[in-house]
Amino acid sequence: MIDRVVKHVLEYLVNHMDTPVTLATLARETGMSPFHLQRSFKKALGVSPRQYQTAERRRRLTQRLRKGDTVSSATYEAGYGSSSRVYERSKSLGMTPGALRKGGAGQKIQFSIVASPLGRLLAAYTEHGVCSVALGDDDRALERTFRAEFPNAEIRPAGTVIHEWITAIVKSLDGERPSAAIPVDAHGTAFQHRVWNALQQIPRGTTLSYSEVAKNIGQPSAVRAVARACATNPVALVIPCHRVIREDGDLGGYRWGIERKERLLEREGSR
Repeated sequence: MIDRVVKHVLEYLVNHMDTPVTLATLARETGMSPFHLQRSFKKALGVSPRQYQTAERRRRLTQRLRKGDTVSSATYEAGYGSSSRVYERSKSLGMTPGALRKGGAGQKIQFSIVASPLGRLLAAYTEHGVCSVALGDDDRALERTFRAEFPNAEIRPAGTVIHEWITAIVKSLDGERPSAAIPVDAHGTAFQHRVWNALQQIPRGTTLSYSEVAKNIGQPSAVRAVARACATNPVALVIPCHRVIREDGDLGGYRWGIERKERLLEREGSR
C-alpha cells in the first residue's frame, strides 16, 4: 500500500503541474528530510518525484493533443506554461507537439521485417530508439498493423541495411547480450513506464507473477493494471513482458500468441 506521506506528495505534484517542484519544497510539505522523502517515494512508485511529475505532464499533453486540443491549449492544461517550453522538451516526446496532435505527422520512422526463431519480426525505430517490435507470420499483416499505430508518420523501410538495434534484438533470442543497451522510444503513462522498467529488470531465465511485479513497483493491489501494461507493451522482447506469468504457473496471455511465449521461456531456460 502507498503510505500517507507518498499520497500527500502525489496530490501536491498533481496540483502543482505548472511549477517545478523541488525536493526541498516537498520536504517542507511533509516534514521529512529530502533524502528520506526521495527514498520513500521511489520505493513506492519506482520513480523520483521529479520523474513522476515529468511523466504525468507528458501523459496529459499527449492525451490532450490526440483528442484534438490546440498545441497552446494542451501545453497550458498539461502544466508546461508555454508552447516554447514543451518544444524545448520535444525530444522526450519523440516528436514535436504539433506532430503528435496530427497522429505522428512529421515523425520519421524506419522499419525492417526480418526472420527470427519465432517467425517474422518487425522492428521500427526513430532517432531516439526502438518504438515498435512485433512478432507474426505474415509480413503484410505486420506492416499494416504497424502503420495503423502511426497513421501520419513518415515511415519508410530501412532497406538492405539492418540497423544494429534490430540485429541485437534478434541475437538476444539466442542468448547474446547486446554490446550496449537498446534505447526505447515508447510512449505510455507514468504507470506503464514503471511497469515496463520493472520488466526490464527481470533476468533472462527468470519469471515473475503479475502480483510480484505489482509488489515490486509498490502497488500490490494493481495486478490487473500490471497485466494491462504488459498487454500494451509496444516493444516485445526489448521489454520482456513474456517473463510475467500467472501466480499458479499458468502462462497467462501474450499479444503475439501463447505458443511463442512458451517457446521464448523454453529458449531462456525458465520452463
